[in-house]
Amino acid sequence: MSEAERLIDQFQRAHDGDPWHGSPITAILKGVTARQAAKPPPNGAHSIWELVLHATGWRNEVARRATGAPAQDPEQGDWPEVGDPTPERWKAALAALDASHARLVDVVRGMPDAKLLQPTNDPRNRELGTGVSYYELLHGIVQHDAYHAGQIAILKRVMGL
Repeated sequence: MSEAERLIDQFQRAHDGDPWHGSPITAILKGVTARQAAKPPPNGAHSIWELVLHATGWRNEVARRATGAPAQDPEQGDWPEVGDPTPERWKAALAALDASHARLVDVVRGMPDAKLLQPTNDPRNRELGTGVSYYELLHGIVQHDAYHAGQIAILKRVMGL
């Protein structure tokens, strides 16, 4: 099994498979309504919906960087606005999360192990997550997803969902 295949396995486990750390993000989000997702949690924390938009944006940005594109913030921004919290828009947000997963898998599929060890084309900037190898970049999005999936799971519990 190539390293790209191992990374894809980790993406799939975190998204809708059987991750070591607990439930995948799709299972955590199952049954959450638009109203619940948009509800602001205590003490100014990000809502579930905001976390979904954030995770989607960063998956898309990492997929873009993995093609050799220079680093930038996600196209919609680091923390996109939820906007009107309708059920249709929540369904679209969840579909965009699934699409970001599929895009990331497509970009990494077939990537040679030698490329994974190469540095991305940006200088080190911790805040933007640049100046790392493709391997570190792609493992970073797995860690990012696990972190935010955990936040969503905790929010559901705190908010009694």
